[in-house]
Amino acid sequence: MPADLQVEEPPRRLRGFARAAGARESHVWDRAFGPWDLYFAVVWLATAAFVLGADFPALSYRVLAVGLLALLVPWYPWAGRPLLLLAPGARPGRSARYLGVALALFLPAASLAGETRLITFALAPQCFMLLPLRRAIGAVALVSLLPVAGWALLWRPDASAVFVSAIGAIVTCAFSGFFGAWIIRIIEQSQDRASLIAELDASREEVARLSAERGAHAERERMSREIHDTLAQGFTSLLMLVQAVQSELDTDPGQAHRHLELMAVTARQNLAEARALVAGGAPADLDGGSLPDAVRRLAARQDPPAAVTVTGEVRPLAAVLEVVALRSCQESLANAARHAGPRARCTLSLSYGGSELTVTVRDTGRGFDPAAPSPGYGLRGLRARAAEVGGTAAIGSAAGAGTTVTVTLPIR
Repeated sequence: MPADLQVEEPPRRLRGFARAAGARESHVWDRAFGPWDLYFAVVWLATAAFVLGADFPALSYRVLAVGLLALLVPWYPWAGRPLLLLAPGARPGRSARYLGVALALFLPAASLAGETRLITFALAPQCFMLLPLRRAIGAVALVSLLPVAGWALLWRPDASAVFVSAIGAIVTCAFSGFFGAWIIRIIEQSQDRASLIAELDASREEVARLSAERGAHAERERMSREIHDTLAQGFTSLLMLVQAVQSELDTDPGQAHRHLELMAVTARQNLAEARALVAGGAPADLDGGSLPDAVRRLAARQDPPAAVTVTGEVRPLAAVLEVVALRSCQESLANAARHAGPRARCTLSLSYGGSELTVTVRDTGRGFDPAAPSPGYGLRGLRARAAEVGGTAAIGSAAGAGTTVTVTLPIR
């Protein structure tokens, strides 16, 4: 339990409870003093009425007793009430002084008139509010028992009256101690719950913050993959075509013209992909068409065009699966264009099975070592895309033996 929630300091627990309950409940304990003030006033007035209406002792003594009690009226709002609203650190010494003065005023009055002991019902709660539990019980014992002793010594009543008064004081002390300890235990349990609620609220805020951060990170990752697999690859293709055209303008104008047409197609496709990214829609190749048609259009834009084969029963799949399949083809063809070599040929195959779709992209290029670290983002993004939909991506290659990329996606 935190240090400011110790059992020995009920007021600290009460104010801690208000803090832990949140800003909207920060003044609940302050507002609770209205009923307490009314209760103390009623007890004081009832005590004064009982004292003044009693038959013993003489009226002058009873008036003196009420006069002593009257000094408690300004003492409570001036010194007592602020202590219950003050910072816990300044409370112990000042609380003891406040209760000491109250006891010094109460004991003579109670010795003069036995009915004055009724005000114990106002002093006992303050003892439990301002003191640790054990000290509060001790203070209540003094408030309950000393007035009886003072009254008995001053007026020397018969033994039966002293006995009855002593039994009443003991019962009052026992009841006050039991009731006060019970109330403190309830406050402690309430504070524990308030602390747990505050921790839960803090945990929820932390979870929300982490979820937002994770969502933002996931969105950045998704956008990075989309840009890499579409716009970045399209610009790479354009650069390669520009280089090809520059070398062919003088030697092979026909081939240069064909490459210029392919550049225009690639640029239009990149523009369509950019618009699809901004709009959050499906890839341009999939817009209004089937996955095999989109793969064929993609293959036709390669230089040289890639061959496409489709096996199994072609059927519409979930949009996310078709996007992953198309992006896998784009990434594999882009890698082949950059790394396989100018004479490499590519083939794509889509195999529709009963429970999975298999996408295979092969090239006849120079190959590489799949175990070697990959500095680029493409292969990691390809594997991440497949994993997000419960699929797998495998890369098989060897130096001089070409590369095969196999992506298997579950069909739900």
